[in-house]
Formats: sequence, structure tokens, C-alpha cells
Amino acid sequence: MSAAKLLFSTAAYAQLAGDIAAQSDGFEIADVERKRFPDGERYLRLCSSVVDRDVAIVGGTISDADTLELYDLACGASAYGAARITMVIPYFGYSTMERAVKDGEVVTAKARARLLSSVPNAAMGNRVLLVDLHVEGLTHYFERDMHPFHIYAKELIVEAARERGGDDFILACTDAGRAKWVESLASDLGVSVAFVYKRRVSGSKTEVTGVSAHVAGKTVIIYDDMIRTGGSLIGAATAYRDAGAAEIHALCTHGLFTSNALPRLQDSGLFQSLGSTDTHPRSRELASDFLSIYGIAPLLARALEEPR
Repeated sequence: MSAAKLLFSTAAYAQLAGDIAAQSDGFEIADVERKRFPDGERYLRLCSSVVDRDVAIVGGTISDADTLELYDLACGASAYGAARITMVIPYFGYSTMERAVKDGEVVTAKARARLLSSVPNAAMGNRVLLVDLHVEGLTHYFERDMHPFHIYAKELIVEAARERGGDDFILACTDAGRAKWVESLASDLGVSVAFVYKRRVSGSKTEVTGVSAHVAGKTVIIYDDMIRTGGSLIGAATAYRDAGAAEIHALCTHGLFTSNALPRLQDSGLFQSLGSTDTHPRSRELASDFLSIYGIAPLLARALEEPR
């Protein structure tokens, strides 16, 4: 396997695959033919030979269709003789259903991990690279001989935080559930940490009752692993503003920004800026003066180059 790694991608992650390939001479972009039959059935053809090649496939689980495209490409690479297969999943979705709360609920995150684990083994094995999982224990959902590796985007978040706050700011989170990770990050940065206290007022609604640290006159940078609707972020930012924060910024690894989340956040007047990596294609599409994007490609390229 001395040849460059053969790098496939799902259609949604073609640009990220290209960015990974641009990081070194160790990657070769593979060609895939795609089309649709009249009934909507998808046609895929691996136009680059995978025989005895180290194959990486970049694709997130941003939808069921994208998940199946990733699965089909991996199955095809195995069937046509890849020496090793690495699925690179920058954003592993389905984290809303990572455990069952009510009787009968389907743990979709586990079901999808099992699906990807069923890709037939290449001669030198299969593995999956995952970035900043919402719940770290999701790696244990992968089965059989699939080897999961959790990659942290901490260095990108550190860079983004330093750009906004320098050496004097407070790193904050939206609730106590992320406090442990944010405390670790704050320790690396050498700054103080804060989180909000919440009280549940109904089965589906919580309200913020206070903040854990003195933030008056300070720059507050809120980190959350992902931003979807922005509701929790707005609630936390409102609490920090009411506690006297001089300015507020928000950072995340996975910027989903569903529906009108981004204009909602910008129009709230709470935030001086947002920052996100490009693990989800939508974040790159929405990049602006307000939303800065930090490329994940160098981290993924490095992870692919490291022996594992």
C-alpha cells in the first residue's frame, strides 16, 4: 500500500475531500459516477480501481440518503478489493436519539452505527473516524471488526477563541451538561469557565435561573458542540448579557443552522460573531462576515496519515 490513499466522498462532502487531498501528496481523489434511474433509484459506480488500495471515504450522516450513499460506497470498495477502508464521518448525526428515554423508542444512533459496522471487511480491516461526538460513548455502538477513532477539533476551537478573546475572556457553555468538556478546554486556554443554571418548568421547556461565574464587563465566548435551531444558545447568551457581559461570541464544532437559525441568532443582537468548523456542509454554505468557518481538513488529513 505504498501508493497514495484513494479518497472517495459522498456528493455532499466532495469539497471537503478535495481540501483533505490538498493537504499533502498522500491522497488521490477518486472518481465516482452518479445518476438516477427514472424511479429515483440511485446508481453509483467506482470509476477508480480500489484493488489493493488504502481507501478513505468522506461522508457525513447529514441525512438518511447521505448515510446510505456512504454505506454503498464502502460496500463497493470492499467488494472490488480495497486493502483497507476508512470511513471519515466529520458529523455523525442521529445524536438526538442516542439513548431511549421512553419505552419503545428506537435508538437511531446505535442502529446507524450497526449499519455502518456491517460493511464487509477489507483485507486489512475497516475503521471509522468521528469528530467531536455529541456523546463520546457512541463509539461503543460500532460492532464486529469496525474500529472507531474519536478526533477532537479542540485546536480549531482554541484558535477561534483566541481570535475573539485574546488572553482575557470567559469560556462558557449553554448548560451544565457540557461543563466538563468546556472546563477542559478552558484549562488549556488558561481562562475562567462559566455555565448557566436551568430549571425545568415543563416536560419540554426549561428556563435559565442564573450563571455560575462573575461575567460583568467580560468577553464571554460560548462553546457548544453543535448549533441546530440556536434556541439554547440564545437562552444562555441572554443570561450572560443580563449578568453584565461586555460582549458575547459563540463557537461550535458542528454548525447545522437548521431552517432560519442563523438569521435568528444574528438578529437577536446578542452576538458579536459566530464561529464553526465545516464538519457539516451547511456551515460552509452560510459563511459570512458574521459566521466564520474553520476548516477541519488539516485535522482529518493528519488523522488519515497517522498509523492506527
